[in-house]
Amino acid sequence: MIEITTLATGSKGNCYHITDGHTPLLLEAGIRFKDIQRKLNFQTRNIKGCLITHEHKDHCGGLSEVLKGGIDCYLSPGTKQAIGIEHHRLIAIENKKQFQIGTWTILPFDVQHDVSEPFGFLLVNTASEKLLFATDTYYIRYRFKGLTHLMVECNYSQKILDDNIASGRTPKILRKRLMQSHFSLENMKEFLKANDLTQLQEIWLLHLSDSNSNEEMFRQEVAELTGKMIYIP
Repeated sequence: MIEITTLATGSKGNCYHITDGHTPLLLEAGIRFKDIQRKLNFQTRNIKGCLITHEHKDHCGGLSEVLKGGIDCYLSPGTKQAIGIEHHRLIAIENKKQFQIGTWTILPFDVQHDVSEPFGFLLVNTASEKLLFATDTYYIRYRFKGLTHLMVECNYSQKILDDNIASGRTPKILRKRLMQSHFSLENMKEFLKANDLTQLQEIWLLHLSDSNSNEEMFRQEVAELTGKMIYIP
C-alpha cells in the first residue's frame, strides 16, 4: 500500500515522502535536509533514493545536504549539468529508460518546463500499484494505464489568472511564463480525461499558486470530474 506524505509544496520548496511499505523514497529536495529529518521524526536512514525533476531551487535547494545524508539522488543529465554538483551519489538517468530502486521500477519521462531537461516519473511497485508524479509542466504528452495514485501539479486557473491580471494583482508579464511552464487546472482536467482512471484511488493536487488558485474550487472540480479522493497539501 502506497503512503504519501507532503513535507513541503509550493514556490518556497517542494519535497514529498512516499513508501510502499518496503522502499521509502523522496520526491524532490527543495528544502533543507534538517527540515526533512524533523518532519519525518528523524526516521531518514532507510530512505533509498530521491528523485529530482529539475534544477529550480524550490525543487533541489536541499540537494547537497541530502547527498551528504547518504541518499542517492536521481535526475536527468541536463538537470545534473544545470545544477553543477559533482557527487558519487548523484546519478544521471535517461529519458524513458526504466531503472530500479528497491521494490520500485521507475520510468522517467520528459515534461514541458522552462529548464534544461525536466522529468516526470512513473513508479510501479511489486504489488503493481502505479504512482505518477508530474510537476512544473504545462502539458503531459503521454497517456498512462492502470494508475492507482496521481501526484500532479495544479498551479493556477486560467480564469483566476486573467481576472488577477485585469485587476493588476498579477503582473501581465508573468502570464506567458505561467502558461508555458506550469499546469493549469484546465489543462490538468484535460489530462485526466485522456487517461485511464479506472483503478485510480487518490489524486494529490500539488504546487498551487498563492494568488492564482482556489483550493476549494480546484478540489470540487476535480472531484466532480473523477469521483476520486482529492488531497491538497
